[in-house]
Amino acid sequence: MSPTILHLRAETKSQEARAALAPSTVRQLIKKGFKIYVEESPQSTFKIQEYRDAGAQIVPFGSWVNAPKDRIIIGLKEMPEEDKFPLVHEHIQFAHCYKNQGGWQDVLGRFKKGKGILYDLEFLENDQGRRVAAFGFYAGFAGAALGLRDWAFKQTHSDREDLPAVTPAPNERVLVNDVAADYQDALKKGAKKPTVLIIGALGRCGSGAIDLLKKVGIPDANIIKWDMKETARGGPFGEIAEADIFINCIYLSKPIAPFINYELLNKPGRRLRTIVDVSADTTNPHNPVPVYTIATTFKEPTVLVPTTTGPKLSVISIDHLPSLLPRESSEFFARDLLPSLELLPLRNRAPVWVRAKQLFDKHSARLDRQAKL
Repeated sequence: MSPTILHLRAETKSQEARAALAPSTVRQLIKKGFKIYVEESPQSTFKIQEYRDAGAQIVPFGSWVNAPKDRIIIGLKEMPEEDKFPLVHEHIQFAHCYKNQGGWQDVLGRFKKGKGILYDLEFLENDQGRRVAAFGFYAGFAGAALGLRDWAFKQTHSDREDLPAVTPAPNERVLVNDVAADYQDALKKGAKKPTVLIIGALGRCGSGAIDLLKKVGIPDANIIKWDMKETARGGPFGEIAEADIFINCIYLSKPIAPFINYELLNKPGRRLRTIVDVSADTTNPHNPVPVYTIATTFKEPTVLVPTTTGPKLSVISIDHLPSLLPRESSEFFARDLLPSLELLPLRNRAPVWVRAKQLFDKHSARLDRQAKL
């Protein structure tokens, strides 16, 4: 029986330092009989020698495009929008095209033209319907870190200045210490300890946000933890405008009423200074935080909300927040993904991969229906 072949493509999204396979998981897969190719990458958190030492065969950057069709191409983030060529391989990645995101037809269309297959990492689920691997914890952790840094920056700088560019931290300890220092500087300048409202507090993402806030010294009493019970009445919620920082950690699976709107933000007495939309459903027509229209970046981490009254308000809507801690988040994710990857030789029968293929077929059919309209 021929070995299952995985080809780890280099990420091309700006400042995306994570990887779908860590050297430790490459080593485990090779022990299971897999053959692994890893592309040279100028931005990966892992050194190419780490993959070589794990037993992978190193190949040039971008070589997946012309790789033999029997390789399964694995990556994390979406490919460059300017690329239009048909996709002929089986791909494992986050494609962001199943929830009516902007440009979803173009993404799926490339698979259809090339007769390729997409196994979307966002929708790889176990028999209980829970995602087998997710970056949620570190997304929440990093989002809370940047949210607190933005709030602290506003306490120590004029409204003419925006939070400057951020760069990935070498490890969690460094990030926590840096954020804690910013927080203490704000308190020394006379700022009161902020109130942070988290929606989705019981999930992976919310737990990561809470963990960061506690590690930098935010009192538990200042962390308002909301989940489905607290939001059951339906938004918008005036309590968000009364907090200093709002962190949205929900997974949007169906249309819901917005959590916040301009009417609430423009009421006198608003305290809210920073919104962190960890979910970053920026192009989703049902985005529950509909007060911004662009995804922010590490280079420009905030976007101004055009309010008519009250203090300056910004949104952080970075869609790859775990890249702030690329090594730890990659290892965490790859470790959770490993048991499913080990089933790839049986992907025509293994439920986790069969379900992913069925979902791809379902949305491909939706693309066909739309083309006929």
